[in-house]
Amino acid sequence: MLAIAGVAAGAIILFGIPLALVVQRSFRDEELVRLQRDTVAATRNVDLPLPAGDRIDLPAFAGTLALYTPAGVLIAGHGPARADATVRRAIRLRAPEGIAGDDDLIVAVPLFAGERITGIVRGRRSQAAVTEDTRHAWLVIAAIGLGVLIAAALAGLWLSRRLAGPLEALAAVARRVGEGDFAARAPPSALPEVDAVGAALNAGSEEVAALVAREREFSANASHQLRTPLAALRLELEAAELTAEAADVEAALVQVDRLEQTIATLLEHARGPNSVRTPTTDLAEHADAIRERWHGRLAAAGRPLRIDVQTRPANAGIAGAVLDEIADVLVQNAIDHGAGAVTVTVREAGDSLALEVADQGPGFAADPETLFARGAGSGQGIGLSLARSLAHSAGALLQVSNGGPQPRLTLLVARAAGHGPVTNERSSPSG
Repeated sequence: MLAIAGVAAGAIILFGIPLALVVQRSFRDEELVRLQRDTVAATRNVDLPLPAGDRIDLPAFAGTLALYTPAGVLIAGHGPARADATVRRAIRLRAPEGIAGDDDLIVAVPLFAGERITGIVRGRRSQAAVTEDTRHAWLVIAAIGLGVLIAAALAGLWLSRRLAGPLEALAAVARRVGEGDFAARAPPSALPEVDAVGAALNAGSEEVAALVAREREFSANASHQLRTPLAALRLELEAAELTAEAADVEAALVQVDRLEQTIATLLEHARGPNSVRTPTTDLAEHADAIRERWHGRLAAAGRPLRIDVQTRPANAGIAGAVLDEIADVLVQNAIDHGAGAVTVTVREAGDSLALEVADQGPGFAADPETLFARGAGSGQGIGLSLARSLAHSAGALLQVSNGGPQPRLTLLVARAAGHGPVTNERSSPSG
């Protein structure tokens, strides 16, 4: 709307100002021609030379008349005692001359007797009538320009609404699709370009919806099918517990429990991010659970495990199963690809809470973001890709906060609703 109104205003100015000047000059030239005609008509009543002693009478005139000798001396009427520039020019050119001054119009008409100039009649008239006519014309031009500007603004407003409405509707549909509502469809707008974008968005929504449905169905089916052999394996292990080493069977059962929990987490993730209401989870308690799960394995490898909890409680809006799965992926990554001590830290991060896993290895050789790509060449891609996917599904953010050396991966989780910042408390590290 502003662009159309601005173009219209520029066109009005570029056209209106020259038009106003042309109208002013037209009125002035027209009045000057009229004054010259009236002055020529007045010369018919002036006869020169006069007999000695005769008095010169000038006719009635709308303005003032003056009579000059060929030498430029005033002999009758009202005017300068000596001829002005207009009169002198008429004498020199031997033809009528006119000029428009600031306030007056002046015309000089020579009188001839044969081929000889016998006198000059000077007519003067005020430009008040010209000024008045010009003012009226300018008002008309301004009114027309204002009307055109208003019409252009209204047309621009209509056009902007005509264009903005379908675009806003398209943006709303795009937001719904981005939030996971793949059933949203862009309505027709009767604008070919917008309808083309809407059709592309609708087609893309259908393709993404089909792809997501296939992936969720596959994940759900795969998770469901794995439960049966796991149940059978559990029965076999429990039966073997009667004859085998109890400690070995118990360790195997722990791994089966963990595998079942992983499958349950993946199944829940496959059903969509909004399938279950997100509970409140204490990161500090789960950090202690990480110590119990991983201390023995790290100790067997001669690597310390340090748990550094800097705030208690650390209530975050994330499911405990999802948090454990992400944390286990990060610790497993530090074991397989890192070196030295593994440190798990729970701390505040502004309005969020952070769970960090770091080790003393050389770090990541490639771009850290490529680590989250499924099938990354380093072998880290599948686990970290799954961890980031789980984090996103829970509304969290998993990122590499330090690529190395001593690499560190950070999980940022929003605080649970109703749980503000808490008092800092540092726990003793364990090894």
